[in-house]
Amino acid sequence: MGPEMSPDISEVSPDLAVDVMFACRKTAALKAAIELDLFTLIGDGGTAASLAAAAKASERGVRVLCDYLVVNGFLIKEADTYRLTPSSRTFLVRHSPAYIGGAIEFVAAPEMLSLHLDDPAACVRNGGALGLANISADNPVWVKFARAVGPLVAPSAMALAAEVATWPRKPRKVLDIAAGHGLFGLEIAKTFPEAEIVAVDWGAVLELASQNARQFGVGGRYRTIPGSAFEVDWGSDYDLILLPNFLHHFDIETCAGLLEKCRNTLAPEGRVVGVEFVPNEDRVSPPFPASFAWEMLATTPRGEAYTERELAEMARRAGFADATTKPLPPTPASLVFFE
Repeated sequence: MGPEMSPDISEVSPDLAVDVMFACRKTAALKAAIELDLFTLIGDGGTAASLAAAAKASERGVRVLCDYLVVNGFLIKEADTYRLTPSSRTFLVRHSPAYIGGAIEFVAAPEMLSLHLDDPAACVRNGGALGLANISADNPVWVKFARAVGPLVAPSAMALAAEVATWPRKPRKVLDIAAGHGLFGLEIAKTFPEAEIVAVDWGAVLELASQNARQFGVGGRYRTIPGSAFEVDWGSDYDLILLPNFLHHFDIETCAGLLEKCRNTLAPEGRVVGVEFVPNEDRVSPPFPASFAWEMLATTPRGEAYTERELAEMARRAGFADATTKPLPPTPASLVFFE
């Protein structure tokens, strides 16, 4: 028997556990900074006094907030002056083309946080959220989603349109299921001037999607059908059916039923493309897709972050031959082709 192996005590630390216990404080601080437009006000630099005056806030409050943001990597402090990091300048300054700060209104919405924090052990015991949670009909949280997360998904929407642009057959009739903000269908409409988009989602959400369509200059080619994708008659002969960030809300059987409905309403040679966070078969990598399973456990009754093998299984149940995935770096999302 060899020598007894003892743990390296230098690697034994409570730091990770303590950091996670306090993690919601980081969310709160970032939410405060975004609501005060602090990153935009800092610009090329500012002191607590100057920033407090600009934000119409307490100097003490701004100082404590800015110091906390320095500790957590969002700001740099030089003497009494706070400056932006390159990432904060790119993603958290309001007039930046890559601004994503608005997403906090959905990610940290009270109804979202309550699903995660009120009784997470109950979700584990139950194998999913108690009740319908985020998949309840006309849930107002999806209006917040449509307003807030467009900048987060815009790269994926543009990448999907670029992928479709490589196909030999260009889509003319497109269905966007659970359209939300509408960006996936709208990027297709921008890329293909002859394409007509039909969007399905809850009525209040579609009002925002229609506003976005007008802003994109494609309102005349954008039609909406309010209601549940599982229940509405959305027509047929679609060259392309989009399923962006939708299947993960439901179990495999439910997804297979929806995919069969999609297959039955395709035009000859039509295609169905989803956008999903697809973990590897080990279910612990890559980090964001693997972590997304917890998001679904807390916010849906039976949702899941599906592996490519599971997506292929639901495809076959729906009558497709297979499902294949294509990562969309630098985003954590993947395209899913049901063929």
